[in-house]
Formats: sequence, C-alpha cells, structure tokens
Amino acid sequence: MTPLAEANRLVVKIGSSLLVGKNGAINRPWLDALADDLAALRRSGVDVIVVTSGAVAVGRGPLRLKGTLRLDEKQAAAAAGQIRLAHAYQESLARHQLTVAQVLLTIDDSENRRRYLNARNTLETLLRLGAVPVINENDTVATAEIRFGDNDRLAARVAQMIGADTLVLFSDIDGLYTGNPRQDPAAQFIPEVRELTPEIEVMAGDPGSSHGSGGMVTKLMAARIALAAGCRMAIAPGAPLHPLTAMQKGGRCTWFLPRHEPLTARKQWIAGSVKPQGTLVADAGACRALTKGGSLLPAGVSAVEGEFQKGEAVVVVNGEGRAVARGLVAYSSEDAVRIIGRKSTDFEKLLGYRGPDVLIHRDDLVLES
Repeated sequence: MTPLAEANRLVVKIGSSLLVGKNGAINRPWLDALADDLAALRRSGVDVIVVTSGAVAVGRGPLRLKGTLRLDEKQAAAAAGQIRLAHAYQESLARHQLTVAQVLLTIDDSENRRRYLNARNTLETLLRLGAVPVINENDTVATAEIRFGDNDRLAARVAQMIGADTLVLFSDIDGLYTGNPRQDPAAQFIPEVRELTPEIEVMAGDPGSSHGSGGMVTKLMAARIALAAGCRMAIAPGAPLHPLTAMQKGGRCTWFLPRHEPLTARKQWIAGSVKPQGTLVADAGACRALTKGGSLLPAGVSAVEGEFQKGEAVVVVNGEGRAVARGLVAYSSEDAVRIIGRKSTDFEKLLGYRGPDVLIHRDDLVLES
C-alpha cells in the first residue's frame, strides 16, 4: 500500500510544463486523464483540491505576448489565461458530474489571519458541498512583495490551511536525487525522507523547464511547510497519463513523511506557539463537554474578557478562574459578547449575519494539562 492510499484530504499541484504545451495550448488529453484520476478519488470519499499553474502560459498567445514579460504583461496574461484555465478544468471534470470552483490567493491571504480564516472557511464549505476547488496564485493583482512566486509553496500553504493529510507535487522529474540527474549521471534517487536535514536541502537543483518557475528548492520549502503541518508530501512525475493512478500502483516518487498527523500538529501549534489574546469564562456543563471532546458553544459561556479578533487565541477558564483549555475563537470579542448565553438560532438577529454555531471548534481547541 502506498501513502496515497491513506489519503483522506488530498492537495494536488500541477506545474505549467505539464499542463501547457510549447505552443501555449492546454494539453487536454493529459488534463482529461488527470480529471479521471481525481474523479475516482472523489468517488472513494477523498476530498480533492487542485493547485494549478499555467494561467500566464495560456494567456500569452491570445494577447500576442512574446519573449520575457514585464510584470504588468504577466498580470495581463494571467487575466486572459485564468479564464481559459478554469473553463478547461470545468469541462474535464464535468464529464464526471463534478463542479469546479475557482479560488485565487496571494501569500498575503495565507498570512493575514482574517483572510486566512475566510479562505479556509470557503474551501471547507466547497469541499462539504462536493465541489473541487481549483486554486491559483492571484497574479493579476499580486505585486512582487506579496507573491509566492511558485505554486509549490502555495500548495503547501493550502494543505496547511485546510488540514490536508497528503500533498502531491507533480513535476517533470520523478523525485529527489542526491544531485541534479540531468547533469550528474551518478545522482542517486531517494525514495523516502523523514527529516529535512541540511544534507537533504543541499540536494536541491535549479528549475529545468521553460514554462515552470519552481525547481527543487521550492519543493523542499514546500516540504518543510507540509511536514510541520503533519501532511505527507510526494514529488512525483506528472507527464504520463493518469499520474495519480500510477502513484496508487506504486509508481516511482519521493515521499516526505511527517512525525504527526495534521490535527495533532495543529493542536501542538495552538498549545505551544499561540499567545492568547483574551479569556472566555465557561460554566460547569460547558467545561465537562470540553473534557469529553466537544466544542465550546456560546450558550455555555458566561463572560468575555479582553479584546480579540476572529481567529485569535483565547483561554477558556471555569467559574473559579482555572484555565481548562485554549483555542482559536470563531468570533471577535465584540460579537462574542452579543451571543454568549444564547442559542445559535438567535445569532443572525443579534449579529446581522449567521456565523458558526460554536465559539471554538473542537479541532481548534486544546485542553490544558
């Protein structure tokens, strides 16, 4: 059994050189074969998210852009190519009655806490509704200061954001080698990595294709992000038709294996790396529910202390002031004050909008020892 067989939530990154031919046209036979693989995974119950490159490469031709492009020309090409890219994914996946949802992100969206939560909530909702999110960097509006610059790291941030357990980076190379196999015939293939040591990091080479912007350096940077989030990652050859099926059959690739599962890694981060910004006082019933693995409901909270924003960390204390848990809150302190002690059916009338039913979801909560 390959690690891919254990996937419950999968992020697949597609590079430009795989998706777009030298003539700037989308490689439809390859995309259709990938869509077949994705549909098979969806039928088996796996959540699937695609992070795709190719908008600039596809948009150059219609705008008659040649040679090295300026930033404004790249952004124009991205605008023209993105709509063609989205249509291609929609048409390929529609053959399997799957709906595609386009999501455009910048690095700022993964670092600004409010944008991060909004993006995560949107992706979670799309997956719950059975859609396949297709994500690309928002090149049309991004400047050099707020760009990832490669979709390897974007894919890793997306995997981290939505708690994916598996990330696959499809490439024009079949994995990690001790050197650049295009230049060093003695370079040895590495099938499995359990720790990103300095020795592993120096094995990264340069980009090797005309369309792609990410080389092995960015893939190892993505691996660092993924492993920290408890997500296994593979660098795999994408050029053959049905590349995911090939991986499921034990095809050659390099797997980076984390020490912890995504939820464990996330809770360790909450417990040790997040500074609380406020306090919620919970009644005895709410505290008992937390110890049994439940979420914190507004109805079980009697007081809000401090000022905090949605997504920031807070401490949960009992009526005696003893800390019982900490977690990431789903409402700002201003809104939390309005809904504590109330049922979820009252939220829309009190806030003017219908938000989550919980103040802290159990996946965002850690009990104090």
